[in-house]
Amino acid sequence: QVQLVESGGGLVQTGGSLRLSCKFSGGTFTRYTLAWFRQAPGKSREFVAATRWTDGRTDYQDSVEGRFTISRDNAWETIYLQMRSLKPEDTAVYYCAAGTMAWGPSPTQYDFWGQGTQVTVFS
Repeated sequence: QVQLVESGGGLVQTGGSLRLSCKFSGGTFTRYTLAWFRQAPGKSREFVAATRWTDGRTDYQDSVEGRFTISRDNAWETIYLQMRSLKPEDTAVYYCAAGTMAWGPSPTQYDFWGQGTQVTVFS
């Protein structure tokens, strides 16, 4: 069974940076599309970024493009989300997700989810 464990969330001032990590286990890492989603209080879960090893593609939500970078380390079976120029509207619980047939922003495509890590950006 695939398991995903996020870490790296915290409290940061507007304009600051954070790096989130998601450790994958229980499956063949390179077979999976790995993605980051986030959910703010009272809002639905939204796509942030995704990476797919099979063709090297990455994808970002428009509001984070140029500020966030998703990357993966196959040796450590971990993905990262480097977040820069953070804004208060980036405040949310950030979730890591995995799916073998997934691509794109719909959460329903992803089969496995982590427990989430809180990111709070204050002004």
